[in-house]
Amino acid sequence: MNGPAWLAAGAACCAAALLVPTGSATLRAPRAAAPARGAESDWLRRWRVLWMVLAAAAAAAFLGGPAGAAAAPVAAAVTWLVIERSEPAQLRSEREQARRDLPHVVGLLADALRAGQPPVEALGVVAGALPGPAAVRLAEVVPRLRLGVDPVQVWADLAADPALGPLGRALARAHRTGSPVVPAIERLATELARSDRAEVEDRARAVGVKAAVPLGLCLLPAFVLIGIVPVVAGLLTTLGI
Repeated sequence: MNGPAWLAAGAACCAAALLVPTGSATLRAPRAAAPARGAESDWLRRWRVLWMVLAAAAAAAFLGGPAGAAAAPVAAAVTWLVIERSEPAQLRSEREQARRDLPHVVGLLADALRAGQPPVEALGVVAGALPGPAAVRLAEVVPRLRLGVDPVQVWADLAADPALGPLGRALARAHRTGSPVVPAIERLATELARSDRAEVEDRARAVGVKAAVPLGLCLLPAFVLIGIVPVVAGLLTTLGI
């Protein structure tokens, strides 16, 4: 393989990293400076110019000639667009952490509601008592409700959150139907706790399956050398070969 072909292959491999799914970027970010720092520390954005150059080089090397020259800037522009529309790694991590914290948030909210707290005050208690991105995003809801924003709009915005959506939908359903909030939140807490336990069990089983492969690769050579090779050697010696 000649030099340009190697260059094209390397550029294509590096540019292929852009095809990794990045998820939705609709999660509301905290109003602190963390998202900006996350965007700067995200490897995809930090090396954005490099990915553009690699994509352009791959297009030019593969197509060659005038077609490659015309495709190179298009590939660079498409690469820039894909990176701009992708979700920063920090926001993706915060979304996953908020989703994992949701069962604890809903459980504490159910306890606060059972203690007689109004929904707005109960949300404020939960947001102030728990750390993490789920509580941070929930804290943004409380001032809006206290300022008199329509609860339907607030719950709709919360329901659109990728991590806190189940809580928003439960509150919106209770507000729309006029049913008591406490039973709805208690049911949601039970469902989330059951789902969280099932997810933990699935991860534990997956660890055992994933550990079996390297363990087998480590034990197989020893089994062959200790168990099979002596038997084969003994049979060959017996047969006089």
